[in-house]
Amino acid sequence: MTTIRQDAWTADEDLILAEVVLRHIREGSTQLAAFEEIAERLSRTSAACGFRWNSTIRKKYESAIALAKKQRSKNKKGKAVQESKWQEETSEELTAQESPVEQVEQKPEQETEPASAKAEPVALTMEQVLDFLHDYHKNQQQAVAKDVESLKQENEALKQELEKVKEDKRIMAEDYRALLSIMDRARKMSGYQHASES
Repeated sequence: MTTIRQDAWTADEDLILAEVVLRHIREGSTQLAAFEEIAERLSRTSAACGFRWNSTIRKKYESAIALAKKQRSKNKKGKAVQESKWQEETSEELTAQESPVEQVEQKPEQETEPASAKAEPVALTMEQVLDFLHDYHKNQQQAVAKDVESLKQENEALKQELEKVKEDKRIMAEDYRALLSIMDRARKMSGYQHASES
């Protein structure tokens, strides 16, 4: 079980937080996953990590976030290009491995195919688009709800910590008043003793 730390964030911890979140953005992962990873590394709650990122660190790294998002989109495009190249190469290899008889048998069928059937783009229906948008909206709402819940938990923890600090302050004030009262009595008693001795 990880311990919940309530001490202040150090510069090194802020740096780790920024590096991990930016890496997750570049890799196309979620910030929630980043906060969970950081929470494990720093023995803090993921809510505390999210709160620290959103309240303080994010503002300092806006240009780095924009760069990470660009790298993420480049990585996605690069992967798509690599996959299409791999599919083409695999298709060419399979075609080359076929026997000449199979190639001859397939040629007449290929020639009879209409040109439109060879490379027809995938058409999406309005229903599919709406389903996608509905799912996307639902996922976004769930992510926001998780963020809100984690911020509520963080807020509650901070409220409890504030109450504890207030209580400690009140006890210290009472102790201080009691100490002053004792010192005042001691001063008066020493004054009486000096007076009675003389």
